Amino acid sequence: MILNPISSIKALFEGLITVFKHLFRRPVTLEYPEKRRELNDAFRGKPEVSGCIGCGVCKRVCPSGAIEFEKNEDGKVISYRFDLKKCIFCGNCAYYCPVKAIKMTKDYELGVEKNENLILKYKGGADD
Repeated sequence: MILNPISSIKALFEGLITVFKHLFRRPVTLEYPEKRRELNDAFRGKPEVSGCIGCGVCKRVCPSGAIEFEKNEDGKVISYRFDLKKCIFCGNCAYYCPVKAIKMTKDYELGVEKNENLILKYKGGADD
């Protein structure tokens, strides 16, 4: 099968034009991890908990059920568990927390070797 030489040359020049168009543009990708993208203020990364009073609002508004906590007889929070395998990073827990005990950080590097490392455990409550 013999190709049409004119269409082959035309395709070659179209390819070269595309290459030269992109040759002097700024690259889109970054040299990660040496260079990191700046995140805006609305970015929702790994959550942190401090000063939880155990009201349970965060647990009720979490659409994926990623939040669990234990209370003692006095009603104080003993431990707080955040499962990042289930978390969809919606930020509802931080938004609806009445004492702003949950903060969404800008930490997005969540690669781990074991799945158990994706479960965040916090101790204590508002008095620590």
